[in-house]
Amino acid sequence: MNEITTVGVDLAKEVIVVCAADAQGRTRYFKQLSFHGFAEWAVLLPPCTFGMKACSTAHHWSRFLRAHGHTPKLMAAEFVAPFRKSQGAKNDRNDAQAILVAVRQPDMRFVSVKSADQQAMLAWHRTRSGYQMERTALLNRTRGLLAEFGIWIGRSTAVLIRLLPQLREDTRLPEHFRPILSSTLEHLKCLADCIAECDDRIHSHVRNDEAAKRLCEITGVGELTASAVLSTVTDARDFKNGRQLSAWVGLVPRQTSSGGKQRLGVITKHGDSYLRGLLTQGARSTLQVALKREPLRRSQLEQWIVALHGRIGYHKTLVAIANKHLRILWAILAHGEAYDPNAWRRHTPQRAPTAN
Repeated sequence: MNEITTVGVDLAKEVIVVCAADAQGRTRYFKQLSFHGFAEWAVLLPPCTFGMKACSTAHHWSRFLRAHGHTPKLMAAEFVAPFRKSQGAKNDRNDAQAILVAVRQPDMRFVSVKSADQQAMLAWHRTRSGYQMERTALLNRTRGLLAEFGIWIGRSTAVLIRLLPQLREDTRLPEHFRPILSSTLEHLKCLADCIAECDDRIHSHVRNDEAAKRLCEITGVGELTASAVLSTVTDARDFKNGRQLSAWVGLVPRQTSSGGKQRLGVITKHGDSYLRGLLTQGARSTLQVALKREPLRRSQLEQWIVALHGRIGYHKTLVAIANKHLRILWAILAHGEAYDPNAWRRHTPQRAPTAN
């Protein structure tokens, strides 16, 4: 009766707190373990269900526990918070106990565990994004420093990079300031090489993955988006339909409905901001292609896009296109199909014949 069957785990970088319970859900004990001590302790337990928040290191521990016969279950942090007994007393023990209670709920929604390959490819995306932010910060800093000496280049990144070699010899700048520009130029070249390496890795991933090739057939979905979708979405079949995936990424309106009256607000922007940003950028190109194409040559989707643009404006249309693209991506991945722009013809409802 006292055998441990369920464990709630509050993960952290150095200290991991666990709350163990028996088959009836009664808490038996708490333990505070180190990073390596948790692994040693978990191996000695009989097969258990481990509940964890979907946070840093959670996917690693899930793979580790699964390899040792346990059943790991990941949950979004927002689903765990309501189960903490005292909302005003947040600590590791209370969080571990809240995770334990949450993982035993019959209607709880769980996060799929990513494979090591998926996380490795996602790491290339995150690293590329970090290099780009570092590049932007370096250029903005350099632009601001030059302005302190009366030289304003403007907001164009290309112009600033092109003028940096000349500015290193500009006599308007103090002599002991110019080496900063030389260092900046070398740093920019190094960042460009790092970004190019990330691009090569992502290109190789798409070239060797059949699912990624099918995703790239959609206008507005390039190699970056296709690779990011496959690395972020563990299994499209975990979502009941495309709308659930759109809600997970944060491309649906916030609801405050009550009393049978539907009230929709702003876009939630929940989930992965990187993936949402790629989809929105791809929607820009899709919109431009649809607007430039001759009306008689537009596809059914492009006709819908142009009509929507005229009715609700530019920015809302981008969100709608990103939402539509994600639903199409879900259908391709969940059903293992290729993209068919004329698929709507197969699903057009047939009108019943009218009686004479």
